[in-house]
Amino acid sequence: MRSVTVYSTETCTMCDSVENLLHAREIPYEKIIVHEDSDEQRELAERSGMQTFPQVFIGSLLVGGFQETMAADQSGMLGDLLAD
Repeated sequence: MRSVTVYSTETCTMCDSVENLLHAREIPYEKIIVHEDSDEQRELAERSGMQTFPQVFIGSLLVGGFQETMAADQSGMLGDLLAD
């Protein structure tokens, strides 16, 4: 299974939702807290093109935020992305 990384902030409710989805599917993930207005946030925004959180990556591929991750799950694409 490919690695999953969830970039989050400390007060992000959509981040909690994406984590709940991953827990429900028993998908292990690494959670990285990003502090707002930090160099880390700016670097992540440059990498992903996104300013919002969560940002879900499978390997080096950006899945997106909560809505995109849920859509990938519902379509079956999430499972395909996780397969080695």
